[in-house]
Amino acid sequence: MPIKIPTDLPAKKVLNSENIFVMEETRAGKQDIRPLKILLLNLMPKKIETETQLCRLLGNTPLQVELELIKTKSYEAKNTSPEHMLAFYKTFDEVKDQKFDGMIITGAPVEQMPFEEVEYWNELCEIMEWSKTNVHSTFHICWGAQAGLYYHYGINKRSLPEKLFGVYPHKLDKKNSMLFRGFDDTFMVPQSRHTTVDREDIEAVPELSILASSKEAGVYAISTKGGRQIFITGHSEYDADTLYNEYKRDLDAGKPIHKPVNYFPNDRVTSRPPVTWRSSANLLYSNWLNYFVYQTTPYDISSIKKIK
Repeated sequence: MPIKIPTDLPAKKVLNSENIFVMEETRAGKQDIRPLKILLLNLMPKKIETETQLCRLLGNTPLQVELELIKTKSYEAKNTSPEHMLAFYKTFDEVKDQKFDGMIITGAPVEQMPFEEVEYWNELCEIMEWSKTNVHSTFHICWGAQAGLYYHYGINKRSLPEKLFGVYPHKLDKKNSMLFRGFDDTFMVPQSRHTTVDREDIEAVPELSILASSKEAGVYAISTKGGRQIFITGHSEYDADTLYNEYKRDLDAGKPIHKPVNYFPNDRVTSRPPVTWRSSANLLYSNWLNYFVYQTTPYDISSIKKIK
């Protein structure tokens, strides 16, 4: 089934070229079907790139997904045109009276700042509190996961000695987890962050379970019972060249950065990196949509209940 996106969203052209079925709002309105309503709070600087990455994964399932994009009103995007933001994004105030089957909160390039010093922190807290009553399952990514763990459970992030940067092998802590159903024993995940969350802090919270982790990269996936809140520390949605572009950006800015681990063939920057995480990324988002959204969300979306 297709992913329903706003008419003329730039991601449409890329997705069509990859044979991912995309349906515009005008055509979707003629179908007698209840699509899954997914809200995307996009905090990443390159909005269009992130939109495309996540639409690609959300559109690769048998389920029809209706995507709504929102932005923070307390911070103006600097790397995406005002015209794009005006055309395709709403503010939280414009959607807060609605309910959604699922929500994705992305990462953001603010991880080295204390949470309370982030310009839109108060607004994000309002959105995360609202998600407990208006969203059936919320999927937090990277800094978004750290922000959610801090807000909901008081788990603070920890600074790393150097940037965790590369593609790392991960394994399942809970092999019967539905979120990782069908996964291989070892799977690869891109990581790009300066901070982490400690396993001991997570294990001290009875409501949380660690589902997957990495010897090198630490805890990867955390979930509440039933999956109403899911926290993912890595970037499974990344394209083949995303880490390369981040590496070049940091080099050009004179920042201390090492080559991404397990990325370039023979560690040669001139070699095109192979994608070793695409299948697990698709399976991760497919499992989330199927088992934690579609299978358990009420047909009458207005009856979504508060997270206890």
